[in-house]
Amino acid sequence: MSIKVGYQGANGTFSEIAVNNYFKEKDFIGINYTNFVSIVKDVQDKVIDYALLPVENTTTGIISRTYDLFKDYDIFAVGEINVLIEENLIVLKDTKLEDIKEVYSHPEVIGQCSIFFNDNLNIRPIPYQDTAKSVEYIKSQNNKSKAALASSLAAKYYELDILLRNVQDNKNNVTRFLCVSNNKNIDKDANKISTMFIIKHEAGSLFRLLEVFAKENINLLKLESRPIQGKHFEYCFYLDFDGNINDKNVKKALEKAKNHSIYQKVLGCYKKAII
Repeated sequence: MSIKVGYQGANGTFSEIAVNNYFKEKDFIGINYTNFVSIVKDVQDKVIDYALLPVENTTTGIISRTYDLFKDYDIFAVGEINVLIEENLIVLKDTKLEDIKEVYSHPEVIGQCSIFFNDNLNIRPIPYQDTAKSVEYIKSQNNKSKAALASSLAAKYYELDILLRNVQDNKNNVTRFLCVSNNKNIDKDANKISTMFIIKHEAGSLFRLLEVFAKENINLLKLESRPIQGKHFEYCFYLDFDGNINDKNVKKALEKAKNHSIYQKVLGCYKKAII
């Protein structure tokens, strides 16, 4: 039976590319969704087996609307993959740059292409549902004044032209995707852990939490703070570090961390993506 894998967006999004790359050696069916909440609900309820969620970009940083879902749903990260994001200016046939007045794309992508818009002030960026849907839209409009920023796969899928390639600010623009599941089986080769902590809102509490990992010689990879819904300027912390959840020093650190946190949750344990 084929594996069911969910991703956000229409055919041709970078999320679809992530799915295709991650499961390239598996028999899978890709299922596209219009929003991330529907995806994680279906993972939690085992309607689908896996989903690929974008969680971080080398240009714009953490993608909070997906990371925050780990707090509220019973999903577990079992893998990760990095995808090189090459944003292309996609147009109708025979369109010239001076013809374009509006460019449609996902808000994250617009933020990753600020130099292009600063250099072309006559072109108005317009946020849209996702990159591939933007391409679908400009094709339906059949208007040379409208263009989209998306992957070469989207241009191919909708049979449109690429006027400019790689217009993103950072030519090493990479998005990190986490593969999530309802199954919390941990691969013996897993070497990276993602966690979330809520700590006391008092002086030194974050230091004492991080000190636990330093004393166990655990290398910290990432630290992000996010607001706690319903609280005034109080935060939870996302912490990534090297190791496997079954390692003795990791078990010891997480046990000690309970003394310095109000709440903790392991969001995933997985093998690091190859950069």
